[in-house]
Amino acid sequence: MKRSLDELAVLGGTPAFGEPLHVGRPNLGDRDLLLNRIGDILDSRWLTNSGRFLREFEDRVASVTGARRAVAVANATLGLQLTAKALGVTGRVAVPSFTFIGSVTAFSWIGIEPVFIDIEASNHVISPTDLSAALEQHEVGAIVGVHLWGHECDTDALERIAADHGVPLILDAAHAFGTTHRGRPTGTSGRAEVFSFHATKFVNSFEGGVITTDDDALADELELLRNFGFAGYDLVESGGINAKMSEVSAAMGLTSIEAMDRFIAHNRHIYEVYRGALGDLPGVRLVGHDAVDDQCNFQYIVLELADGSAIDRDELARVLWAENVFVRKYFAPGCHRAAPFADLDHRALPHTDDATRRVLCLPTGTALSEQEALAISSIIRLCLENANALRGGLDRAAASRSSGSLDRR
Repeated sequence: MKRSLDELAVLGGTPAFGEPLHVGRPNLGDRDLLLNRIGDILDSRWLTNSGRFLREFEDRVASVTGARRAVAVANATLGLQLTAKALGVTGRVAVPSFTFIGSVTAFSWIGIEPVFIDIEASNHVISPTDLSAALEQHEVGAIVGVHLWGHECDTDALERIAADHGVPLILDAAHAFGTTHRGRPTGTSGRAEVFSFHATKFVNSFEGGVITTDDDALADELELLRNFGFAGYDLVESGGINAKMSEVSAAMGLTSIEAMDRFIAHNRHIYEVYRGALGDLPGVRLVGHDAVDDQCNFQYIVLELADGSAIDRDELARVLWAENVFVRKYFAPGCHRAAPFADLDHRALPHTDDATRRVLCLPTGTALSEQEALAISSIIRLCLENANALRGGLDRAAASRSSGSLDRR
């Protein structure tokens, strides 16, 4: 544990960690079971095209989410695109700006432009109030809600708004596998929900995504679209693309789901460690995972710094990176200010802009130990309890580097 500012690596000390600590380092299930499944795949010579393990994986996802159907795809980006295509979405979609850029570029890549919506300040999910205001001014072909940090957005409100405007609701559920909302598993809201099983998600399939829906006709169309539109060996019924998940990815997905309870238990423990170490620190808020009646996957540990702190979020991130703690500034600067969309006309998004200045995601997952979480917490506490002195040290270090650069010239 570091106890003085001069021990900080950013001020000349030795990094606290010899190996980098990451947000979203992959969780691994039973290695032997996975390798046995891969052996079965090789023995069968059925490597893709809806083999045994893909069908089993889809059934398991449907069971966890409570959905009638689950359609596995190569990644969640393609899942969003196929869903929009199957639903006939055109024009523009209403989507929060405070989300991963892929939630938006998935649509812009197929000619569907965003109308950006602000978020709720308390939990960072899309604001139904701001959505309603935006739809008074803009016509859209669909509403895209995004679940965040292991919590659902207000799907009941979004479904009412979507019905009032006669447009489909699509849910980006990349953060929300294995969660519940008001006692109901995430996965059956809107016309479809799209989950990510990318390697950084707490349950992963190496790379992959799944679309869940209670609409059999929609699921049938999605299955056609993911395989070039083929309804049989030589019969093409629609203009699809190649969005299939491989058998080896499905095997990894199955193995991960079987370890899901262990992953969640570990993530929850790490969250409690951070909360115990930082919960009383003025100017710091950990986004809560405390709903009594609902299950969270605890996939993200989200720290939010108060305005007016003597050290800001970017400076704290700089300190932690120097210690080999690779925190993430999700989702700065907000999709509406990111390069692909910065030149578009935008509505005011004050809560989004505020969150992008204050949010920091901390390492978690089964690769992180309790002792490492405590050590990270001690660095954060050291920085914030000595913020004025740290700010001076950072300014002097920056001036010294600048002077050194001038001298070398």
